[in-house]
Amino acid sequence: MNLRLVVENFMKYGVLICIRCHDYRQQDILLGVFLYALVPCHLFVAYIIELSAAQHAKGALGRLKRSDSAPTDDPFRVSRSFQATWYTIAWAHGINATFCLLVTTYTVYHHIHHPLIGTISQIHAIVVWLKSCSYAFTNRDLRHAYLFPQTPSTIPDTYSRCPYPLNVTIRNLAYFWWAPTLVYQPVYPRSPCSIRWLFVGKRSAEAFGLGMFIWLASAQYAAPVLRNSLDKLATLAVASILERVMKLSTISLIIWLAGFFAVFQSALNALAEVMRFGDRQFYTDWWNSPSVGAYWRTWNKPVYHFMRRHIYSPLVGRGFSGHFASAMVFLFSGFLHELMVGVPTHNILGVAFLGMVVQLPMIYITAPLEKMQGLNWRILGNCIFWISFCLVGQPLAALLYFFAWQGKYGSVSRAKV
Repeated sequence: MNLRLVVENFMKYGVLICIRCHDYRQQDILLGVFLYALVPCHLFVAYIIELSAAQHAKGALGRLKRSDSAPTDDPFRVSRSFQATWYTIAWAHGINATFCLLVTTYTVYHHIHHPLIGTISQIHAIVVWLKSCSYAFTNRDLRHAYLFPQTPSTIPDTYSRCPYPLNVTIRNLAYFWWAPTLVYQPVYPRSPCSIRWLFVGKRSAEAFGLGMFIWLASAQYAAPVLRNSLDKLATLAVASILERVMKLSTISLIIWLAGFFAVFQSALNALAEVMRFGDRQFYTDWWNSPSVGAYWRTWNKPVYHFMRRHIYSPLVGRGFSGHFASAMVFLFSGFLHELMVGVPTHNILGVAFLGMVVQLPMIYITAPLEKMQGLNWRILGNCIFWISFCLVGQPLAALLYFFAWQGKYGSVSRAKV
């Protein structure tokens, strides 16, 4: 950050850091703790559902073997019987996972005032929801391979180290809950060495330090720009709004980069070390992305793997085009982004949702640049990505949600009274 801007900010606003100024209500903290403690209950229900499915699968396998030896038994009837049972299991998983997300969403939107506590609770609920869905989908595929071993299967050979239904245990599910991944597997690559606690301490210190930096930068630099933009948004002064968006883009980019490093480089690596999780490629060089699509494939590998495994590939496998599958991925992602932003700020504006949807034309526009020969085309695609990333996306969304928050609770609402 430019030193001149730091001095100018201090001379204009003074020190804006104030711990007591934050509206941390006791109810917000208690509800946040309650929502976090509620998650293991839903995971235990998921385990009970899958345990029942595993027991039923064992019985169905026995009936299938008896049908092979007894001509009077129809193997297709046995297969159809279990197929009907799977629909019941799928509904049970869906209701359990979605009920957890709905309870959190309702509580955050109506009863947790502080947006930070609400955001943490909401993100945790969404992560567990995605994990629960992956747990159900993957066990469904494992169950099918278990019942029909003679049919071609895409189950990796490494899964044989923990074959179905031996993977349906509390310990296996608990490891998946804490593992830094959204895609369930019966076994994961594990680091052969013991936990390096010094490494964990360094990464944890990085995450804590960057968290403090984000708080300081938000309070000292981002908040004044946002507050000074309220009257411009209220009067729809387009030129002034564009100037505020460009001014906010610098600090928002710095905060975003600090948050990215804190989560994907520091926190996830510390968690992976504690869990001895072997696959630690949480991102690749997204900053060199020659297209918008390359950015979305590289900046958040855990989410990318989930979307590809459970949405994109199944749709393509069922005959849908890649463009349709990509559209479904971004529609689903837009829904999740609106839950993560709109619910904690108590304003469902649809801005986060639209922000994800408009990525589709950007992807189609910049995709040819990624495939063209020559470095200049890739540089052009990278420039388009950075311009859209810095100026159009985050600063404008931050202004709109902050304006809506102030309109509901702050100075804008008081000015209208």
